[in-house]
Amino acid sequence: MTPSEVTALLREHGIRPSKALGQHFLADNNMAARIVRLAGVRPGDHVVEVGPGLGALTLALREAGAHVRAVELDKRLAGVVRGEGFDVVTADALEVDWAAVLGDHEHWVMVSNLPYNVATPVVVRALEEAPSIARFLVMVQREVGERLASAPGSKAYGAVTVKVAYYADAEVVGTVPPEVFVPRPNVESALVRLTRRPAPVAVTDPDRLFSLVRAGFATRRKTLRRALASEVDAAAFAAAGIDPGARAETLSLEQWAALAGAA
Repeated sequence: MTPSEVTALLREHGIRPSKALGQHFLADNNMAARIVRLAGVRPGDHVVEVGPGLGALTLALREAGAHVRAVELDKRLAGVVRGEGFDVVTADALEVDWAAVLGDHEHWVMVSNLPYNVATPVVVRALEEAPSIARFLVMVQREVGERLASAPGSKAYGAVTVKVAYYADAEVVGTVPPEVFVPRPNVESALVRLTRRPAPVAVTDPDRLFSLVRAGFATRRKTLRRALASEVDAAAFAAAGIDPGARAETLSLEQWAALAGAA
């Protein structure tokens, strides 16, 4: 699907891209094929696509032999993609019942060009509530991609990084220039690949883990001793082997888990 084809489709259906919904439509066949290749999609794979837009990536997935189910919030776009013969659920990915969408099939791949403004919560919610999605290849704003897949000690590393790492291994596998979208965004995009862990990192109380992580990153400039003063005492730091003078962004997921177990 080329930029002129995207523009023509929008005009044909009387659709004006919504800024509120963060709509930027992929308009480059080579990029669509690259995304499918990086996702490792094979004939017969079951793929769920959030935000298919006008269907450029959806078409590439079908050409690769995948069975595609799309989730689209915008009823206008859902109608366009459904008209191309695709299985489309009209729903908000932030609220959709993933069990109902994915059904009984045990192995799914999510391949999506996610709207910038909801990319992080969509990914986190799918990790939390859709265990049958074993792999992800998502296109997000570059800054968001770096945050999802950053390493301890880096500027982008934060609470959401730890949350994602609890469920999956994540890596940025490519960047996408603004020129391949209609309308053109003001920022670069990143392709992030996530592979779900066979089992989350061992921790007795995940809620306690994430509570500590949020508290630690709420005041990044403070040491853990100060940031977690009401949560963790000196004995717990010692038992976990964590320096209380360290800062939140220096701790790996495993270290956060150890601290949660000792606190």
